[in-house]
Amino acid sequence: MVHIIDLKFQGATESIAAFLMDSKLGPILFETGPFSTFETLTIEIEKIGYAITDINHVFISHIHFDHAGAAWKFAEHGAKIYVHPAGLPHLNNPEKLWGSAVRIYGETMEKLWGVMKPISQDSLIPLMHLESIHLGEFEIQSLHTPGHAIHHIAFSVNDIVFGGDVAGVCIGTGPVVPPCPPPDIHIEDWCKSIQLIRNIHPKYLYLTHFGLVQLPVNEHLNVLENTLLRYSDWVLGKMKIESDISKIIDSFQDMVEELWLEKKMDENVIMRYSLANPSFMTVSGLVRYWTKIKGVKWN
Repeated sequence: MVHIIDLKFQGATESIAAFLMDSKLGPILFETGPFSTFETLTIEIEKIGYAITDINHVFISHIHFDHAGAAWKFAEHGAKIYVHPAGLPHLNNPEKLWGSAVRIYGETMEKLWGVMKPISQDSLIPLMHLESIHLGEFEIQSLHTPGHAIHHIAFSVNDIVFGGDVAGVCIGTGPVVPPCPPPDIHIEDWCKSIQLIRNIHPKYLYLTHFGLVQLPVNEHLNVLENTLLRYSDWVLGKMKIESDISKIIDSFQDMVEELWLEKKMDENVIMRYSLANPSFMTVSGLVRYWTKIKGVKWN
C-alpha cells in the first residue's frame, strides 16, 4: 500500500508529498520534503503506525530541497539514502547547493526549507539507470529521467511509478504543468524521460506535487509534454522581443492566471500551484535553457 503524506508546506495542503510503502522489511519512504516540514512528516508517519526510526530506506528523486531537504535526519537515524550519483556529492556536502539557493531565496531560506546538514558517505547509496534494489517483496528500479534535473530519478515499483518532478505538477483538478527551475532544464532530455515512463506502462503515477494522478497515465504525460513544449516556445518568443526578464515573468504570470480563470480554479488551489511551481522559477529555468543549452543570444 502507498500512503500519501501531505507535508502541508507553508501551511498549504496538497503542495508537497512524501510517500510511504509498507513492506515485509518495514516502511520504505519516497521523498522527504524539506526539513521545514519534518515535524509534520514525523506526525503523519506516526499516524500510519511507524516511528521515524523504523524507516531504514529512503529514495530521493533529486536533491532539490522540497524533495530531499530532510534526508539528512533519516540518515542520522541510520537510514540508507538512495540517490543518483550526480546528486550524491551535494547531499554529502550541501554547502554549494545551499549557497546557490540563498542567492534566490535570501532571508526566507530557513522559513521555507529549514536546515540541511551533510550526510555521511556511508549512508548514501548511488543508483544508476535501471539499477534495482530488492527490499522485502518489492523490486525498486531506478529510472534516470533528466530534463528537470540532470540527476533526477523516477522509481518503478511493480505497476507504480514515483515520478518526482519529471512527471509534472498536478494539484487537485488543476492543470498538468512542468516545473522548470534553473539550472538544469533540458527540453529534449525531458521529452525522452517522459517517453521512458510511457514505455514501462505504469498503472499508477505518483507526483510529489501532488499525489496520485487521476487522469489515465498516458493522457497525463501527453498533456505534460505538450505544455512543456508550449511554455518553452512561449518563453523563446518573448525573449525575441523583450530583454527584461522581469517583464517576461510578469507576462508569463498573466498567461498562467488566464488559464486559472478559464478553469475556474479555487484560490486555495492557485496558492498551492504558486508554492509548488512559481512563475519566476519557470521563466528563469527556460531562459537559461535557451541561452545556455541552445545558444540563443539574448539580453
